[in-house]
Amino acid sequence: MAVITLANAKGGAGKTTAALILATELARQGNRVVILDADPQRWITSWSEISGHIPNLEVISHITPASLPCHIRELKDEVDFIVIDLAGAKDAIVALALGLSDQVLIPVQGCAMDARGAVQILDLIRQIQEKAKVRIKHSVVLTRVNSLVTTRALQTIKALLAARGVSVLDTPIIERAAYREIFECGGTLQTMDATRVSNLDKARENAFALASEIQTLLPVTPRRALMSRLRSALPRAA
Repeated sequence: MAVITLANAKGGAGKTTAALILATELARQGNRVVILDADPQRWITSWSEISGHIPNLEVISHITPASLPCHIRELKDEVDFIVIDLAGAKDAIVALALGLSDQVLIPVQGCAMDARGAVQILDLIRQIQEKAKVRIKHSVVLTRVNSLVTTRALQTIKALLAARGVSVLDTPIIERAAYREIFECGGTLQTMDATRVSNLDKARENAFALASEIQTLLPVTPRRALMSRLRSALPRAA
């Protein structure tokens, strides 16, 4: 089982969209996936309510710092992936989720590159690593990238981040109508009507590429390491 967390201390970075695209694509591929919706706005929970049953996918909401490690512990033998969607903030549950993650994805808009929220998450990751003596794998994923942006422009952005020691996924999330409509209409990219949603095939290809790349970053987590993280996160008895 792997825990993937989407985090950016600033809202509007495309974090929830990235979480949903990733989770639904992993489920489509036959993986058992649970989304822990820790965002107070509960966009993914609302999507789940209008979507009904989605094979291989479950959404759990009302996540708290106390319940988060408990959910992960209960699900560790039941699912293949846990995807955590956090609020656009820097608080206790964000720090806890980062420490429990096998991979942290930090969405940053590829157009404006206003990365202040991402920098706060990167700083928090460094603090946790230094304090807990652990390594938290993390990467930036560029989001809401205009389809007309050239490969050279994206490489320039990646190079600028890499110069600061930040790993960037090769697969950006391209701005697509399907990613907006999925929250309004429910369902998945596979259940949408291609005659009504423009470039739906491109959106599906993008989701597949994103999930494929992320899976290459996720070696099977040793059970001992997972249990160690959970034990440190659970409250101790008085």
